[in-house]
Amino acid sequence: MAIVSVDVNKNEIVRPVANFPPSLWGDVFNSYTMDIQLSDMYTEEIKVLKEEARNMLISRDSKLSEKLAFIDTLERLGLSYHFENEIQEQLTLAFNGHLKLEPEENDDLFINSLQFRLLRQHALDAPSSVFERLVENNGEFKKSSLVRDIDDVKGLLSIYEASYLRRTDEEILDKAFSFSKAHLESVAPNLPESSLKKHVSRALYQSHVRGIPRVETHLFISLYGEFESKNESLLRLAKLDFNLLQMQHKMELSEVTRWWKEVDLISKLSFARDRAVECYFWTVGVYSEPQYGIARIMLAKTICMISVIDDTFDAYGTIDELTVFNDAVQKWDISEIDRLPEYMQILYRVLLDLYESFDAELSPKGRSYAVHHAKEAMQQIVGSYYTEAKWFIKGHLPTFDEYMSVAKITSTYYVLTTTSLIGMDNATSQVFDWLLSKPKIVEANVTICRVVDDVGTYEVEKGRGQEATGIDCYMKEHGLSTEVTIDLFYEMAENAWKELNEGLMDNSVTMEIRMRIFNLARLIDVTYTHNGDGYTHPEKLLKPSIVALLVDSFEV
Repeated sequence: MAIVSVDVNKNEIVRPVANFPPSLWGDVFNSYTMDIQLSDMYTEEIKVLKEEARNMLISRDSKLSEKLAFIDTLERLGLSYHFENEIQEQLTLAFNGHLKLEPEENDDLFINSLQFRLLRQHALDAPSSVFERLVENNGEFKKSSLVRDIDDVKGLLSIYEASYLRRTDEEILDKAFSFSKAHLESVAPNLPESSLKKHVSRALYQSHVRGIPRVETHLFISLYGEFESKNESLLRLAKLDFNLLQMQHKMELSEVTRWWKEVDLISKLSFARDRAVECYFWTVGVYSEPQYGIARIMLAKTICMISVIDDTFDAYGTIDELTVFNDAVQKWDISEIDRLPEYMQILYRVLLDLYESFDAELSPKGRSYAVHHAKEAMQQIVGSYYTEAKWFIKGHLPTFDEYMSVAKITSTYYVLTTTSLIGMDNATSQVFDWLLSKPKIVEANVTICRVVDDVGTYEVEKGRGQEATGIDCYMKEHGLSTEVTIDLFYEMAENAWKELNEGLMDNSVTMEIRMRIFNLARLIDVTYTHNGDGYTHPEKLLKPSIVALLVDSFEV
């Protein structure tokens, strides 16, 4: 909330200056035009290479361990969306025991951990008992499991990655995580320069399970090219597919940035963050596949609007202005516009026009209900921003529970979860009803966003004079230091990740829907990593990934 004062001599409102960094991108994406001839060439070659890959995947001559390794490679290369049914069929056969590891592989930590991770990632409830062989009678991990050779490093890495799918009360996986992480950190500096060393270093910096899928794909394609065991046709398929999909993403981004320039909010509301490119990048993190183009554009535009509204409440508006704005949003009626100050009139009109355009897109498909839910979520977040503004003005420090009841909404993740589904034809009215029931996967996702964001933005919020931060509420209620409270917030996030993993198994809705929610949590893990705020300061955390995904293509 902005600290707003009045100059009594001039009777003028003195507003703070947030000094947000400007956009890194200018108009670089506005005029992109797809090379249709190149796109057609890629498409034709991809068709051929896809069939080769499909034949390798379903081959009856390969062992289960080979199938698992191949599936993992397909997923890391960003190709699994082409073979979703085939992959699910193979993993279901393994889960049901119709496909089994060879007897000599039963003690192979690498392949057993890989199987565990793949099954859980695909909502097949693999038991954690595979890790029991690592534990002594006293419950501690065996000292004999220390690294002896390269295969042991690969096994440790596989255990480490699998442990990120642990759930509540899975103590053995908590120990597997601590054990594998400690030993990987110990051996990583001494590994010879190789693709394995790069793989380990990346995994320790950013968990594969919690990473943004498309970012991890770009990194792995480059890494896979260094593997001695690489399949050249698979590598070429991955590069072609990445480049082709990148063309589509750049076309969509061009549409979003042109719209952003046309509505011209940033020149008129110069206090706000100009982050249209980062907003679109987030949508690629939620769903990168070609069929979700409309969904990405709708979500990106919505995030742009939320960002400006957030900055209006946090860094500019007076309480009187915010009162009228909140009232207008709750009424959602263009006739309310004349009550608003001029700068808010611009924002209000763009907001209503945006949702009207959503309805024009979806009503012919009989999906106006989706826009209704998205609009209600927007009204809810604006109302909660207003509650936080009143706390600030009154100097009210809520209890932590009171804070969370509002701050989980202002985390943006209820409105983003809802909006992420409006452009998906498979998101039925029943799916939105399910969202409203606040299932475990949604609540865990929102909690992760809230507490990690609170840590990442704490210093900035304190600099603005904000007292009712989550960390302050918790710290003062429990009589703790800032450092201890931040550690506890990270512990809350870890516990929420465990609940998110549990929620991934909830088959009340399709896996297609659940993965959108899981991917939103991944975005938070990356954007606010290492106590940073990659959205406000994208040059520090997000710029390299944006360049990789939306600027640079692979040479083929």
